Amino acid sequence: MHQFNEVFIEILILLAISMGVIAVAKKINQPFSIALVVVGLLLGTLHVPFLEQAEGFITQSHVFQAIIISLFLPILLGDATLKLPFSHLREQSKPVVALAFGGTLLSYLIIALAVYWILGLPLVIAFTFAALMSATDPISVISIFKSLGVPKNVVTIIEGESLFNDGIAVVLFQISSIYLISYMEMGWLGIGSGLLLFLKFSLGGILIGAVMGFLFSQLIRFYDDYPLEIGFSMLLFFGSYFIAEHFHVSGVIAVVVSGLIFGSYGAKIGMSETTKTNINSFWDVITLIANSLIFLMIGLEIKNINFMDKWGLIAGAIVIVLIGRTLALYASLHYLKNFPAAWKAILNWGGLKGSLSIALALSLPPSFEGRQDVLVLTFSVVLFSLLAQGLTIKPLAMKLGLTQEKKTG
Repeated sequence: MHQFNEVFIEILILLAISMGVIAVAKKINQPFSIALVVVGLLLGTLHVPFLEQAEGFITQSHVFQAIIISLFLPILLGDATLKLPFSHLREQSKPVVALAFGGTLLSYLIIALAVYWILGLPLVIAFTFAALMSATDPISVISIFKSLGVPKNVVTIIEGESLFNDGIAVVLFQISSIYLISYMEMGWLGIGSGLLLFLKFSLGGILIGAVMGFLFSQLIRFYDDYPLEIGFSMLLFFGSYFIAEHFHVSGVIAVVVSGLIFGSYGAKIGMSETTKTNINSFWDVITLIANSLIFLMIGLEIKNINFMDKWGLIAGAIVIVLIGRTLALYASLHYLKNFPAAWKAILNWGGLKGSLSIALALSLPPSFEGRQDVLVLTFSVVLFSLLAQGLTIKPLAMKLGLTQEKKTG
């Protein structure tokens, strides 16, 4: 009991710090996710006595990974699907599908082969790292876009891409880090087995998500009681995730599908306006807390990573990831006629990497050969992405003339 109290107090201290940082960031009109990473970096390098224990606890690989993957990931995905109307997603379905499927697989292959041939890392490490770099995390980008009044369609595309490519990236990561060598030894048969496994993960996740989303949508028809319906939404997100994981299919895809059905079909047949307002407000608060801790933890986690003698490798990885994203994005959107060049540019630069990449990298077992290399490269690219890209996305949007829809100051 005493130990639980200590852990709880440590998390509360970190929460207090992160809320303070968010409050200041919002006052000076800066993206809070980037401010939290910077503060986390500072706290990680300084020795603040009362924070030592909290840092020590939170930066253990298994704790960080469990908190982000099992606790926060279903929350963030569920919230995003509730907020993303299916009608908007349907309007932009072509670019979303092109980026989430074609773009993700292309960038995965380009980055993996470039890391293998140019940086000379072993094949399994190259493909595992490439899978981690296929997931985009546009939390800070979306808040910047909304504050600038960037066209709604651009926001929908980047959010839709992120929702679906997270699921694909997790599946690619599992295949690359666990099964790649045995599949390669099987030759062409191995490629077939890999594709079958990919389909099993994906289709299984879609099926479980669809069933859960439909059942909970029917359930809320019997009630007009928003606290209860909020409780149902929590059960839906975590239930979809853990049931899918139990059956060894994609929990991420299950949450995305169940949330989309619940947020569109369920909202239409079973939610009053009061419930919609309250359910959105509830998840706004929960995701703010989740994001605040995630980005602070990313900063704190850095002190456990040894970057020495890896600077050439790091610079090469950053360049490869940027080029891989650019080639994959322009190739996958190439066939869409009349797709604005300015949108391509902002979607390319706005494809930030974030907490999912780090949590997955930390989930690699100590026995995984090259774990340290994967961690160093992943942290470096995520940091570059959040700081360099995150801080320049606003001026880029303004330069491209994508902020003209903003009506008020």
